[in-house]
Amino acid sequence: MKYSLFLLLAFAGLAACSSDSRTTTSAATASAAPADSAAVPPATPQYRPAYHFTPAAHWMNDPNGMVYYQGTYHLFFQYYPKGMVWGPMHWGHATSPDMVRWQEQPIALYPDSLGYIFSGSAVVDANNTAGFGKNAMVAIFTHHDPKGEKAGTSTYQHQSLAYSLDGGKTWQKYAQNPVLKNPGIKDFRDPKVSWHAPSKQWVMTLATLDRITFYSSPNLKDWTKLSEFGEKLGAHGGVWECPDLFPLTLNGKTYWVLIVNLNPGGPNGGSATQYFVGQFDGKTFTPLNGKTKWADYGPDEYAGVTWNNTGNRRLFLGWMSNWEYANQVPTSPWRSAMTTPRELGLRQVGSEIYLTSQPAAELRNITGKTTTLQNVTAKAPTDLTARLNSTTDKHRLTLSTNQLASFELVLSNTAGEELVLGYDQAANQYFIDRSKAGKNSFSPKFVGRAVAPRLSTAAGTELTLYFDAASVELFADQGLTVMTSIFFANKPLTAIKLRSAEGITFQQISSTPLTTEAAGKAPTVGAR
Repeated sequence: MKYSLFLLLAFAGLAACSSDSRTTTSAATASAAPADSAAVPPATPQYRPAYHFTPAAHWMNDPNGMVYYQGTYHLFFQYYPKGMVWGPMHWGHATSPDMVRWQEQPIALYPDSLGYIFSGSAVVDANNTAGFGKNAMVAIFTHHDPKGEKAGTSTYQHQSLAYSLDGGKTWQKYAQNPVLKNPGIKDFRDPKVSWHAPSKQWVMTLATLDRITFYSSPNLKDWTKLSEFGEKLGAHGGVWECPDLFPLTLNGKTYWVLIVNLNPGGPNGGSATQYFVGQFDGKTFTPLNGKTKWADYGPDEYAGVTWNNTGNRRLFLGWMSNWEYANQVPTSPWRSAMTTPRELGLRQVGSEIYLTSQPAAELRNITGKTTTLQNVTAKAPTDLTARLNSTTDKHRLTLSTNQLASFELVLSNTAGEELVLGYDQAANQYFIDRSKAGKNSFSPKFVGRAVAPRLSTAAGTELTLYFDAASVELFADQGLTVMTSIFFANKPLTAIKLRSAEGITFQQISSTPLTTEAAGKAPTVGAR
């Protein structure tokens, strides 16, 4: 789908995961006017998250190369170190013992003669299949040639390798790059590679325009096409990007989940993450059905993929923004954050099997003292601020009810700004409304109200809400429905009210401050 937005904005939306129209325009513009020529706006420490990863400065988008090795979680990410909007892509790097407290590391991969370093993945080659060394960390990424793109070719994206023999500290690019050349597909990118034990081969899940193509390799260097999936299945409002393929178990049976990020065409506009549940036999992915399902219905989760090498746990992280306005959000001297880490599972509702996302257990590392209220009934607006000891905008709220009905949870400040979250029983939808939650004039695409279907059929529910300085993540019905939204209040939203036209009783409401040290002191980003 072609965008008109790029005609108005100098750097609108180019990414390793971006539509071809964005890529073409942004690259051409970048060559004419380097992104780092723009003045840095005044700093906005009030929007710096406490427990979501952000770089100390400059532009960030997709999470890349996520891999766990010897007690450390590695996060690489699309990074432009010379500006606060998209520019020639590098792989930034951060490490963490728990996916919450991050240490920003030196840049891992720089652009070279083959092009920019677009999205990809990383593996630990325990059996030295590639010959780089036992337990070498190997990155598989897209080389994006801006000159070839500008010349109008369709073969400007290829897959390449780099490897590290010191646990990700330093990297060497493979001398024979690229290892998978473009066969003539304009969008040919974002390789997610993992070891498929039953067939004893590496499997690459690659985004190829409007579908996914699977490749196999015995050694990460020589790749053979296996199959294609999805040309006419799922959502196709934009280009398919940033895929992932992994197994999960439900009731003793193994299913395979295929994640496909989409830009645009998300359920609340712009970019979003869809998924399919099915089977993979080492060659072909066969879905249970072709229905469109979303891993996150909010406007601000994209390019989400999972960590490699985490054993039986499947841990997910996304970019907490949207290509509709990512280049314009009012933060400085950085732009963008990642979501909280989430643990994935499967659940059956009726005849459908859904992907669930719940906050990773590691988030308990940053909790303070919990305040709990019992049997709270609300109809008229009920102020809970003092009773919940609400003094911070960085906290977790949990609400449990045996009988769900329409309600609104309102977080506000003395400036009259409000973030409203809740449930609409008539529409059977959860919602987040940020239309009065602060700055929004920076983009007409910064839509105020987002909605998500309630998938559970249970009478009651539990909602878990994670608030940071400029974001909220909603996990409903034990992760069946998830929403992520950013907002930019002018003052912290520390007042909490509950209201319900029909009336609702929550058997329990709890508030927990999140006590991690605020991010932003280079080189540490996140809590220490």
